[in-house]
Amino acid sequence: MARFKDRLRRAAAKLMVIAVGLLFGCMVAEIGLRIIGYSYPIFYQPDTVRGYTPIPELEGWAWPENKTYVRHNREGFRDIDHDKQKPANTIRIAVIGDSFSEAKQVPVESTFWNVFQRELAASPALAGKNVEVLNFGVGGYGTGEELLTLRQRVWDYSPDIVLLAVCTYNDVTDNYELFKNAAELPYFKLENNELVYDNSFLQAPKYLWHDSTFFRAWVAAHNHSRLLQLLHHAQFGIKSRIQAWKAQKRFDEASKTLQTAKTSQQSVPSDVLVNVVGVENLVFREPRDQDWEQAWRVTEALISQIGQEVSQHGAKLMVVTIPSDIQVYPDTAVRQAMLNNLGVADLFYPDRRLAALAERQGIPFLDLAVPMQQAADRDKVFFHGFGQQIGNGHWNEAGHKFAGELIAGKLEEIIRQ
Repeated sequence: MARFKDRLRRAAAKLMVIAVGLLFGCMVAEIGLRIIGYSYPIFYQPDTVRGYTPIPELEGWAWPENKTYVRHNREGFRDIDHDKQKPANTIRIAVIGDSFSEAKQVPVESTFWNVFQRELAASPALAGKNVEVLNFGVGGYGTGEELLTLRQRVWDYSPDIVLLAVCTYNDVTDNYELFKNAAELPYFKLENNELVYDNSFLQAPKYLWHDSTFFRAWVAAHNHSRLLQLLHHAQFGIKSRIQAWKAQKRFDEASKTLQTAKTSQQSVPSDVLVNVVGVENLVFREPRDQDWEQAWRVTEALISQIGQEVSQHGAKLMVVTIPSDIQVYPDTAVRQAMLNNLGVADLFYPDRRLAALAERQGIPFLDLAVPMQQAADRDKVFFHGFGQQIGNGHWNEAGHKFAGELIAGKLEEIIRQ
């Protein structure tokens, strides 16, 4: 018995030494990561209206596509704090949009909304007037969440102009549950041609998990520990590589099937085309089934509703289309390959359809796709992507600068009217 107790004491002592060593190592790692300025925070939290929202007053490094330091204001948006009371002699412009407006891929001073604010401030035509731009863009939002943001947050600041940035690549699919395939998010549906807000996401298992006490405690611990952030970052990197490998495998197999179908002049199965071009890229052709037509009808109804509510608040709405990377890729051969796969003559169908809607509704409209494509071809400049992924993804600084300058010109027209 004495020998057994002695073994237990020695084992306990070893475990204690190991535990102390691990604790010391974790402390050293935590301190080291803080010294070098590393961070990988979770930027979002669940929300009972919009599904999720950015966490207020959070800051840290955003890594996807291009490492950029991001700060949220007290409302949770990527912007400085603004007083709710509008200053005298000030024109306030509120931007609502998705990840292109949140713009976590570039420094905040390079974002298109900071670019057009500087352009307007320097305009002789607006001399004597202050221009203040407020950014309410959130990554992953569709037009439905942007309408809810308008109602929940934007009107508190009494904007004179609301700029709705519509991403032609994925806003239409984001607005339709079947395409988005995310039950933990809210959607608007059309019932008897009326928009109906669906909050059934509040009962979705994924939303309930994210809203649980345990998960919220995990997020709090994660955002306070650089070591946990590093482990999460590594896990995310491995997961992303596996997903990319699987996607490439599906693409290769679907490409072979597509080529065989074209050679034999057979019809291409829809699932094969989706695996080759991606469901979002089907937005570049006219709807060929009821799901796509319904997705478009919901999107148009949401934009119309935003226009009505903006008008009711005595403000003006401006709609801007945010082109996708393939639309403005500065290589006609690459674009032609997409055209061939889709069976269309050009990639501007969504821009034309949105322009027609804006004309019917009397909404000022700016299409960025055509001038961006022309500039990309002329100057051989990539407006999207970074590093090895140049040409793909979100706007880089050149994209934001070009867009911001064009938007400034259109906004100046609206202000002077």
